Amino acid sequence: MPARMKNPAMIIPGAMEALQNLAKASEQGGVPKKTLELVHLRASQSNGCSVCVDMGLRFKKADETIERLFAVAAWKDAPYFTDAERAALALSQAVTRLSDLSDPVPDEIWKGAARHYDESACVISSLDRHDECLESPQRRYQATGR
Repeated sequence: MPARMKNPAMIIPGAMEALQNLAKASEQGGVPKKTLELVHLRASQSNGCSVCVDMGLRFKKADETIERLFAVAAWKDAPYFTDAERAALALSQAVTRLSDLSDPVPDEIWKGAARHYDESACVISSLDRHDECLESPQRRYQATGR
């Protein structure tokens, strides 16, 4: 499937820089880097972004166990995550799938995240930081040479 348009982050002046600055700012918001990476991986899985999942797995291998990486897709039932990581994953998953549910971020999910993180960190946990996901999945996959 050909892309219908180029990645907006590549054609709108300043967009890529703004996205990179947002990613840098998110790392200063009180959520541990490992948790941010888990959240990013889960959002990538939810969005069906094979390139993001692949890049995330390669990047994370050095400082994360293979069990935890594989279990991110089933984080609710996997024994490998802390309560704080589960709260961040729940919030991220809810926000990533906004259009799928009538109440995508129920009070229970928000309160669970708020038990572990302040308001700024909750916002950061809910950010989906993939600028590359603005292109079609087929196009992203082809761009990697596979």
